[in-house]
Amino acid sequence: MRIAILGATSQIARDLIFSFSGTADDHLHLFARRPEVVAEWLASAKLSGRYQAESFSEFAKQEFDAVINFVGAGDPVQIAKMGGEIFEVTLRFDEMVLDYLQSHPACRYLFLSSGAAYGSSFKEPANWDTPAVVRINDLSPHEWYGVAKLHAECRHRAHLELNIFDIRVFNYFSRTQDINARFLITDMLRAIRDNVVLKTSPEYIVRDYLHPSDFYRMVRALLIVPAGNAAVDCYSKAPIDKPNLLASMREKFGLRYEITEAMNSVNATGSKPNYYSLNTKAANYGYQPILTSLEGILRESESILH
Repeated sequence: MRIAILGATSQIARDLIFSFSGTADDHLHLFARRPEVVAEWLASAKLSGRYQAESFSEFAKQEFDAVINFVGAGDPVQIAKMGGEIFEVTLRFDEMVLDYLQSHPACRYLFLSSGAAYGSSFKEPANWDTPAVVRINDLSPHEWYGVAKLHAECRHRAHLELNIFDIRVFNYFSRTQDINARFLITDMLRAIRDNVVLKTSPEYIVRDYLHPSDFYRMVRALLIVPAGNAAVDCYSKAPIDKPNLLASMREKFGLRYEITEAMNSVNATGSKPNYYSLNTKAANYGYQPILTSLEGILRESESILH
């Protein structure tokens, strides 16, 4: 299968490329705004002879069986820095693929969406009948990312004749994560590495962290199912709440932490107490996760810290 990876500089894209590298049947073509950065990564990952980095100007000139679009921002700080630009970037590259599909209707399109497409509340976890809520008369900057993803999904549903699957990623963690990023887990890992006390808020949150191997299972399942046009939510075998995650990181790695009210955190897409999904529609397409959130976190943290 000839697969185009758009936005190959992103962490989750690189993890997926590495997962694909274990098979011999797929031919990946890696596209990025900075192909030289992808080439450097390929060399460091010992994949230079396997794949080639290309600029987006070469995309429409080639034939692909599938396109996977990772273009965007995944780090909360990056999302905040992009601001309103997230709308233009998302639209530009999504339209590029939709134009390609018009002349290549047999091609399959996997679009990396986000749980943020549901909105920014998440007082309860998402489910199959959860509506997307947009405060249209009071739209805040932290909602722009989710609205950009929702807008793309709406465009995709309007093209039912095309083979498109939107993959809503909620939380994702791997050993390639930038430890300086502002996520709860990276805050924990820095505290462990630097032997300092983590100061964290008393806010109770539940998260469902997807492991790279399960993300690969999701993508592989959607690449081989019959043609369709739908959105699926990512999920692990089981989510994890903050108290149990803190306790597990203390038991496994000696994390020291202190609960304190006066904390500043980066919530680029809003504070979400239950940012995960109970919508298991992906199972209808053959997806079955292997790892729980905690199992995946401990496995990848072990690699980062040792």
